[in-house]
Amino acid sequence: MKKMTVGLAMAGLFAGHAYAQSSITLYGIIDEGITYTNNQAGHSTWQQTDGAINTSRWGLRGSEDLGDGLKAIFTLENGFNASNGTLRQGGREFGRQAFVGLGSSRYGTLTLGRQYDSVVDYLGPLALTGTQYGGTFFAHPFDNDNLDNDFRVNNSVKYQSPDFRGLHFGALYSFSNAAGDFANNRAYSFGASYAFSGLTFSAAYLQINQNLTSAVISNANGALNGDATFFADRQRTWGAGVKYSFGPFTTDFVFTQTLLDNAFGISAGESGVANGLALNGGSVRFNNYEVNGRYTLGSPWTVAAGYVHTDGSVDAAHPHWDQINIQTAYLLSVRTQVYVQAEYQHVAQDGLALGAIISGLPAASTTPNQVAVTLGLRHTF
Repeated sequence: MKKMTVGLAMAGLFAGHAYAQSSITLYGIIDEGITYTNNQAGHSTWQQTDGAINTSRWGLRGSEDLGDGLKAIFTLENGFNASNGTLRQGGREFGRQAFVGLGSSRYGTLTLGRQYDSVVDYLGPLALTGTQYGGTFFAHPFDNDNLDNDFRVNNSVKYQSPDFRGLHFGALYSFSNAAGDFANNRAYSFGASYAFSGLTFSAAYLQINQNLTSAVISNANGALNGDATFFADRQRTWGAGVKYSFGPFTTDFVFTQTLLDNAFGISAGESGVANGLALNGGSVRFNNYEVNGRYTLGSPWTVAAGYVHTDGSVDAAHPHWDQINIQTAYLLSVRTQVYVQAEYQHVAQDGLALGAIISGLPAASTTPNQVAVTLGLRHTF
């Protein structure tokens, strides 16, 4: 990280006034690799991929000390594809995060803008997809629980508590911004975690309300637009998990469930199908079970592995997915790592036209199986 600190104390410029010290931090990640996939749209392929672990981004964080433990804060974070230089998140300038708020060491943090929900905040760190030990390609099928933060929440007010002897909690509410249609494309979430003696327990809930009759968002000014994973009248995602760390080893178990009411489709980006995966307007359920572990083999080596089982109920069928994930990484420096990771996914289709699709790849397999192997370079600044 490169930190630029600007001293704004200008005594005498305005009589009787003083300006607090402010700081701005420039940060980012560039993650590029070469990926082999055994089947994408019926063909094996070699391709350059951006973000097998973390999609590339740069951002600015700022704070101003207001005194008595209170700070004004902001974050502006841009997402881009380093393979071709284009913007992600639907072409937004700061599509990953954009918020401003107040933070207090005693009372917590209140922020407003485009932000992560509580499922991402509290359950994401327990799944390998929410960490540097796997990331994008390790997400649960369709990233159905958003642990890989495929979407952010617009128009949101968010509170995060301070640390109460290992207890943290928070909540978010997103406005529909539609006059006379308060509940159309709104969202809310809440979560908590408690850590002691190497153990961390976490739980969170997210709900998104829409007013849909097809796979098209009817209120484009609301909580989600352009990066929604599902098109459904209502999405409810909840989960819980536990992390245990001892010495160089960490192991996690996390369970999540996503329920969709009046579901009309899954986005093209997550389904690996060019025009998205159409659903019949019924109810859909995904139950995700993940167990994983990571081990530091004496710096600079790390290794991580995980297994995910997802059982579903889709259009009256009951498919299920199994995915095995493995990663090993070597730190060339504190900010630069070379990594190799592999994923294997199998889907039991139960009569549905579902191909296996590893999250982050551009196209689904034409068979129930998909394998991907990536050699990558990840640099943070």
